[in-house]
Amino acid sequence: MKILISGASGLTGTALVSVLRAQGHTVARLVRPGSAASAGDIAWDPMAATIDVPAMEGTEAVVHLSGASIAQGRWTPARKAVLRSSRIDTTRVLVDALASLRQKPRVFVCASAIGCYGNRGNEILTESSAIGTDFLALLVRDWEAEATRAEVSGIRTVLLRFGVILSGEGGALPQMLLPFKFGLGGRLGSGKQWMSWIALADAVGIICFAITDEHLAGPLNVVAPNPLRNAELTRIVGTILHRPAILAAPAFALRIALGEMADALLLASQRVIPERVLASGYSFRFSEFEPALCAVLDRKS
Repeated sequence: MKILISGASGLTGTALVSVLRAQGHTVARLVRPGSAASAGDIAWDPMAATIDVPAMEGTEAVVHLSGASIAQGRWTPARKAVLRSSRIDTTRVLVDALASLRQKPRVFVCASAIGCYGNRGNEILTESSAIGTDFLALLVRDWEAEATRAEVSGIRTVLLRFGVILSGEGGALPQMLLPFKFGLGGRLGSGKQWMSWIALADAVGIICFAITDEHLAGPLNVVAPNPLRNAELTRIVGTILHRPAILAAPAFALRIALGEMADALLLASQRVIPERVLASGYSFRFSEFEPALCAVLDRKS
């Protein structure tokens, strides 16, 4: 199968490209101006709304993973504009290009996020749960709306609502572990907030599953089946790293340091269950946090 990927140089994209090529698929990457390109890659400049449409012909599946880092920098009005544009505008350009192809791909798999649910306390959240009302939730709502336009062209569309991805190679985990390595680890705020996570191996596995399973469409919660509270996560991390985990970070201090981002990314409670992924028959490699973290860090449980 010929598969086109945007965001292929990111954490998830890099792992996905490796797995798909190992499975024998032909993978083409969407590359921006100034980026290193290889044979078969396709040029695009989403900010200029340009893309090499003829080179896309023959593509059977498209995976869209592009988007500026949510956790990089305070959410100033300018930063919020970047976060929206890097998701909504790029998706619009790509979906418009897909609609113009003579032969449409069979499936369009677009990244999304569990941030769509907002802060929901102890509520169990599935793909049918209502969308939240904060900045991140509304960003994801509009992002998914752009992606869903691909359905008008008869393209099966899957929306991957990712939780926190666990990987030792990048993403959120190295930043989460840093305070522990200096003996400064501890719960965030009350520690009662639920955290929904996914091992990188399962994140990639679910993407591959979504590409090939013709019955999957619409939103999928890409999280492990067992979320945990921040206090329990803190205890497990401290145990595995053999570091103290007693220095709590007060919510007010996090808000002073990070502003609005603290509430959305660190203090919000999202108890998300991958209901549709489980119903599809996908088998998780890591369904519990401690074995997943041990595997990522190459430690014994």
